[in-house]
Amino acid sequence: MKSNAIYKHLMSGVSFMIPFVVAGGIAIAFSFAFGYDAFKTAGTLPAYLMTIGGSGGFGLMVPILAGYIAFSIADRPGLAPGMIGGVVAGSIGSGFLGGIVAGFLAGYVVLGIKKVIKLPKSLAGIMPVLIIPVLGSLIVGLGFFYVLGTPMSLINKAITDWLNSLSGGSAILLGLILGTMMAFDMGGPVNKAAYAFGTGTLVAGQGSAVMAAVMAGGMVPPLGIGLATLIFKKKFTEDQREAGKAGLLLGASFITEGAIPFAAADPARVLPSIMVGGAVAGALSMALGATLAVPHGGIFVLFAVENILQYILAILVGSVITAGLLGVLKKDVE
Repeated sequence: MKSNAIYKHLMSGVSFMIPFVVAGGIAIAFSFAFGYDAFKTAGTLPAYLMTIGGSGGFGLMVPILAGYIAFSIADRPGLAPGMIGGVVAGSIGSGFLGGIVAGFLAGYVVLGIKKVIKLPKSLAGIMPVLIIPVLGSLIVGLGFFYVLGTPMSLINKAITDWLNSLSGGSAILLGLILGTMMAFDMGGPVNKAAYAFGTGTLVAGQGSAVMAAVMAGGMVPPLGIGLATLIFKKKFTEDQREAGKAGLLLGASFITEGAIPFAAADPARVLPSIMVGGAVAGALSMALGATLAVPHGGIFVLFAVENILQYILAILVGSVITAGLLGVLKKDVE
């Protein structure tokens, strides 16, 4: 399999995913503007905005990524197995990395089905509407449940246990690790483990240094990428530059998923850049004594931050480092 073919299939999924990330993320940001937990009141505008952004835009994000990777590989017959595989990947918490695996798996499973199953001409019409979508979806979906589900659960437990073992040690080291984890898979299992660990340190009426480091590390990836698209315009396509502008709002709202289209398109350069920036932000947040009393909200909950100027400094430094690394590592768009 040629690397340029892999990149072509990957970019197909990413290009279709970008509008869902932007629309969903901005709807969520608007919801947070009414208060970080305003969406919990049913029947209100913030609740509707959260449903549109969360269940709508973000709920479709991974299935769209997987579906259009499979579509690029196997044409229209790959779309259903790819999207269904993306939904299953999301259901077991594998995030965008699982979506990429589901897309490629679905695409090549469909190609395999076409080669192996040969029907007479009188029955050929049922292949694209019955045989391929059903068989392809079952192979991909069951593969995720039986092959990836258990290992992912074990990994999550191991990560949580490891973080608990570190919580009594160096605060700066813990902040560095949490910031790295938040940036690593942007809503995937590693990110969720770090976030769950952070929320577990919250106590009513008290700020948590761990939660502050977690949110700082999660804000940096889209902020740093958005900054890079403004400074290093030649490194990004026109669509990416537009998505980068939205990424600034998403990052400010602590919506780490705003970085996913960029990481999916160029993981070898983007992931190290955002992980370093997130790590620095998390470590600085800890070192400067910032605390956070709520579990989400970004700039909309700065009222709940202690040592707010130091906290903003930590996030800005991390974002600038990410942007600088992207400027160095990424090549000019041809």
